[in-house]
Amino acid sequence: MTALITSLPTEFKVAQVDYSAIAPMLIVTAGALVGVLVEAFAPRRLRYAAQVGVALVSLVAAFVVLVTISVDAQGLTLERAVVIDGPALFLQGTVLLMSVLGVLTMAERFGGESPDAFTPMGAAVPGSPQEASAMRAGLMSSEVFPLTLFAVVGMMLFPAAGDLLTMFVALEVLSLPLYLLSGLARRRRLLSQEASLKYFLLGAFSSAFFLFGAALMYGYSGSIYLGDISKAITSASGELDGLLIPGVVFLLVGLLFKVGAVPFHSWTPDVYQGAPTPVTGFMAACTKVAAFGAILRLVYVGLEANRWDWRAGVIAVAALTMVVGSVLSVTQTDIKRLLAYSSIAHAGFILVAVLAFDKLGVAGTMFYLVAYGFATIAAFGIVSMVRQGGSEASHLSQWAGLGRNHPVVAAVFAFLLLAFAGIPLTSGFTAKYAAFSPAVAFGGRAGVALVVIGVLCSVITAFVYVRLIVLMYFTEPAGGGVVAEMPSPMTTVALSIGTLVTLGLGIFPAQVLSLAESSSVFLR
Repeated sequence: MTALITSLPTEFKVAQVDYSAIAPMLIVTAGALVGVLVEAFAPRRLRYAAQVGVALVSLVAAFVVLVTISVDAQGLTLERAVVIDGPALFLQGTVLLMSVLGVLTMAERFGGESPDAFTPMGAAVPGSPQEASAMRAGLMSSEVFPLTLFAVVGMMLFPAAGDLLTMFVALEVLSLPLYLLSGLARRRRLLSQEASLKYFLLGAFSSAFFLFGAALMYGYSGSIYLGDISKAITSASGELDGLLIPGVVFLLVGLLFKVGAVPFHSWTPDVYQGAPTPVTGFMAACTKVAAFGAILRLVYVGLEANRWDWRAGVIAVAALTMVVGSVLSVTQTDIKRLLAYSSIAHAGFILVAVLAFDKLGVAGTMFYLVAYGFATIAAFGIVSMVRQGGSEASHLSQWAGLGRNHPVVAAVFAFLLLAFAGIPLTSGFTAKYAAFSPAVAFGGRAGVALVVIGVLCSVITAFVYVRLIVLMYFTEPAGGGVVAEMPSPMTTVALSIGTLVTLGLGIFPAQVLSLAESSSVFLR
């Protein structure tokens, strides 16, 4: 014990912080804290406008700082805990832009006094007199906006984490607000609370797996830094090799859960269905960006040296994810569950690019995340607009006749579905090409096999999307007519941007592809 005490450093070492590199995260954090103060002290009648304004200003300011200041401050900061490099900046910018669209859709009121998707009092028992009183009093869950900003902070830190402890902190910071947001739906409150509980419990298990994997990797390498882990793998003496593969498996389980990969996908359809629809869109887009960013950094920086030991397992996960997501989407009758299984299939498509283990694979992954994210937020924005009998038209049969009653809304939604299917002249086609071509070029026989499976699964999902398009345009409604609510300018802007990006990346993808390729080199 005496020897241990004498070996400890006698002087505290101050961590060097490059504030220009982490300024975007600091701005969003400050915006979240201001939102908490607004919720505590602002008059009730002013909270909605103040919270929406604070959230949007924080996200836009963070993006402006990122592209003007942080891009010139690349490097390792906070004693290597945070790495600001090309992939981190690209993914952080993507999260910020998508979060702006997510906040715009969350703020939609459809003529009411509070955000339409959220319950007026999250703590009230569904159907209780307390909930009815809160609704009559005009209460609102305006705390959803600072919660969203806290989640964005975690999403920005996740792909920039340089060590396993920082990665775990980012995982929890992005997850905890989403657990709460999932349980605040105005309609089908019990389903929303069930979704929140399932997400929390399964998320806690996945976090435990990740933390246990981090402990094993520390035992193996003596460090939590990804660069040190990579060096320990290449110079291993063989004494602690028994800790390596279990540690890798546990780490990957924790991260694959967040992207909804099979067999860690069971939470996805339930949470997507029960959460408020704008939250579902935000979560489906931004969480995938952050989680795949963390996966890229972990496997390319920390674990690439022994990828032949665990690559086969992840190949099997990618194949199962594509097959299960596409096949089970055929059987779905709920629109949000259909899009949930679609997102599972897309997670498998993205894993194909990750497993290429080449710079083009990183670029293809990042481009796919951009293309999928913008289309997803727009698609869920339209789902929140389509109503029958005052509630969201959740069952597929309720969408019959939408093309006749609301041709513009149906046309936009059909275009987004075709993008999910990967039809040419949409971002989905370009994204699939960007993801699959590195796998064919650098993935060997396994990469080619995954691409073949991906193409076949794309055909299956195309059948699902075309079936829904036929339902909207060529099927007579069985009951009362379906209607699309008139969106506010904020939702209109979000839908327009998402649709235009989907079209633009299908016709003119070169600039974004070039940016993704130039941003695909990791600092180690």
